[in-house]
Order: sequence, then C-alpha cells, then structure tokens
Amino acid sequence: MSQYHVYGLGAALVDTEIEVTDADLTGLGVDKGLMTLVDEQRQHEITDYLSGHLVASKRASGGSGANTVIACSYFGANAFYSCKVANDDNGEFYLNDLRAAGVGYHHNGKLDSGITGKCLVMITPDAERTMNTFLGISETVSVNELHEEAIKASQYVYIEGYQVTSDSGREAAIKLRRVAEDNGVKTALSLSDPAMVEFFRDGLQAMIGEGVDLLFCNRDEALGYTQTDSVKAAATALQRVAKTFAITLGAEGAVIYDGERLINIEAHPIKAVDSNGAGDMFAGAFLYAVTQGFDFEKAGQLASYAAAVVVSQFGPRLRPQQHEEVLRHILDK
Repeated sequence: MSQYHVYGLGAALVDTEIEVTDADLTGLGVDKGLMTLVDEQRQHEITDYLSGHLVASKRASGGSGANTVIACSYFGANAFYSCKVANDDNGEFYLNDLRAAGVGYHHNGKLDSGITGKCLVMITPDAERTMNTFLGISETVSVNELHEEAIKASQYVYIEGYQVTSDSGREAAIKLRRVAEDNGVKTALSLSDPAMVEFFRDGLQAMIGEGVDLLFCNRDEALGYTQTDSVKAAATALQRVAKTFAITLGAEGAVIYDGERLINIEAHPIKAVDSNGAGDMFAGAFLYAVTQGFDFEKAGQLASYAAAVVVSQFGPRLRPQQHEEVLRHILDK
C-alpha cells in the first residue's frame, strides 16, 4: 500500500488578495485574467498603487500545486509537497501552514537565505482573478527538492504547469515524471494558466513527455494547447497526450475523460465572488476522490462542487471544516 496518495511539486507562494476594478488593472497596465511573473520592485509598485484597497483575505500559503495538495490532505488523503522557501518570516509561515494541513514536505537541512515567493491576487467585480507573482526563491526549485523515496511511495505525482517558467523547475518536473513512471506511480499534470500554454508550450510538451495518466486544464488552456477551436476537438486531441483528463468549463461544469468515454459534469449554480483557486481545488478534490476509489463521474461531481464553493467566497482554499461538508454533500446525493 502506498504511503502517500498524492505527491506534489510546485511553487511556494504567500498570497495576498486585493479587490480591484477593471480600471485599476488598465491603469496599472496589468493583463486581466492571467498570471504574470514580475520582479519584486514591480510588485511593490502595484501594492503601493492599491494600498487603499480592501484586502479581502489575510496572507495565506499558496501556489497552485500547494493549493491542490493541501485540499487533498484536508479531504483526507495522505499528501506530500516538494517546494522551496527562504529563511524568512514568510518561509516559516508557509511551512507552518503545510504542517497544519497535515502535508509532509522536504527541504535540504536549513533554509537558504533569500525571499520566499509572493503572489498578489487581484479580484475584479466579475470574480476574475489576475495574478502578479514574484517567485523569489521558488524560481530556483530544482531536482534537489525532490524526495525520491516519497515519490516511489505515492499513488500519484502531481505537477503544476507553472514549473515550466524556470529551467531548473522544468528539469525537476521532468525528473519527477520519469521517476514516477519508472516506479509504477501514476502521473498528473495541470496546464495551470493560458499564459503558460501560449508562451511555454514546448516546455509543457517536454514535461508531459510521451503522455501523463491524468491532465487538468480549463477551456482556454485546452484549446490553446491542442490548437483547436472547440472543446470537442480539444478532447479528441488530448487523448493523444493523456490517458485521462478533466477540462473545466466554469459555469458550464466540466468534461471528464475516464479513458473510455467523455462524461459531462454539471455545474453548481452559485454567485461567484473570487475565481482564484477554482482549478486548484478541482484538481485537489478530484485527486482525493480517485485515490480513494471513486469512479471518474463521482470524482468529477465532488471536484465541481468543491470548486463552486471556493469561488463563492474569497481566498483560493476552503476552510478546513468545509472539506467534510463538501464531501458529505456529494456522498449523500
């Protein structure tokens, strides 16, 4: 029996969310709806400009992969996360948050000096999230952060597509996939963001290699990666690079491929206030479900509902007690 249900690799970012208007984004010259990498000076410029705005949530440990793995753990899975934080206040805060969530983690002895990564999440009234990320020490995530024994002891490894932006991170993702494949561990990957697909498509192809067991993407990422113009065409094309996959469709639910058939997953009507973390939660709930023996349809229902609850409140994650409530809602249906 595997020691871990899910082993994740990704950035360690401390998130701050701020409510903004479309005019704010235009004034700042920020591309709406995308994740943009910035240096620390640019991030300071943005936070100074927005200093009078309502901060919608306290600082929280984040990063796409971390949000997914933490969700897995709170639902009840055994989870492990490989990342890199610095020897600073945010780094200690981040590791404490992983511990509180019951997530195992690995770093090599003492923490390195530097700056722990930070993500400024700007939420517009239509609930769209726009992210400006200063990776800090996360940019140097490498094969040194991998824990091969934990990889071999897992059911699934999960790779966030954002690792493609860093040469060492991409190398780590490729090695993680290969170690998993060599040891019979299933591989899962998220395309993460339309900008990753648009600007780093070749790198994502290298990370995917001959194919992964499970791929997560939203509509825009699916169309961009497959270079098609419909979800149906994208679903056909994705079968060449993933044994199974999930395409999230926002208010229209999701399309799941279980290796044999396409399954339509209904959406849950909610008032969206913050789309940040929706895809991460979908992946986390889905991975929890399939590692616990749920079929893909039930896993998709849980993931769709969990993502709906996340977007109905501020912040990229559910509160700890909400995971049991979400799970019970689906199991009682």
